[in-house]
Amino acid sequence: MDQEMMMKQIVEEVMKAMGGTPAAAGVGSACQSSGVTSANYPLGEKMADKVFSPTGKKLSDMALEQILDGRLTAEDMRIAPETLEMQAQVAESVGRDAFAGNLRRASELIAVPDDRLLEIYNALRPYRSTRQELEDIANEMEHQYGCKVNAAFIRDAAAIYEKRGRLKRD
Repeated sequence: MDQEMMMKQIVEEVMKAMGGTPAAAGVGSACQSSGVTSANYPLGEKMADKVFSPTGKKLSDMALEQILDGRLTAEDMRIAPETLEMQAQVAESVGRDAFAGNLRRASELIAVPDDRLLEIYNALRPYRSTRQELEDIANEMEHQYGCKVNAAFIRDAAAIYEKRGRLKRD
């Protein structure tokens, strides 16, 4: 079996294992009651005054000239967890619950530095990590970054890798 097919099967098993788990309980809870639906989509057009960057800049106040003259930086252009929560609510309003869960998991990951995310991505590939290394990553995600749902995902992956013999040998 080629590596791509094996990865697809493992991801499917992890997703199935997470099936009974809420996608991200508590993530984006400040937006949970806002009732964003498909009528508010696209958010950039219909709710630009409610969409903020992680640095607090309002989307409706952002303009190309500000990028060109240096008043807006790459950090200002990143998505905020609250925006992903609003997108998740839109997805749920049209019955796309799995996609909503993906958006909520992504909102947790915003707190993790990009270089660390890439390291974790590589560590999650088959035969790259021991069970203990994956448990350590899950604990780091949960306790250092508050990524409880992603930590559970990593723990599920570790269990499936162990069951299928896909862990690195000590």
